[in-house]
Amino acid sequence: MYELVFWQYQEGVYLNHQLVYEALVEQEMVEGLEELPVNVILNRIASVFSSWEKVDENSWKNSNGKGAFQVKSTPQSILIDCYGTEGKTMELLASTLEEFKCPCYDPQVPVRFDEMNE
Repeated sequence: MYELVFWQYQEGVYLNHQLVYEALVEQEMVEGLEELPVNVILNRIASVFSSWEKVDENSWKNSNGKGAFQVKSTPQSILIDCYGTEGKTMELLASTLEEFKCPCYDPQVPVRFDEMNE
């Protein structure tokens, strides 16, 4: 499994990404993060991946190739667990969340891909 996590800081706020990630995984609210339009984002993911088989409300699998992913959410975050998913698919997920000003945090590296990248 490969995990991708997305959130949006409130204007002028910039926190320790790893600590934010750990709190979001525990489904805690994090002061300084925006609340996200979770249903809109889920609908957009469903639209972008409409050619994939929808396994359940929050899971998709590629019927024509490799990979599957499951989306979990909190009011402030989108967490995507990727299973055997190709890099180009993960890039498409990341660019879809960019539409909502939610840069990707890759906890495996750990790096957040945004304009404030240190």
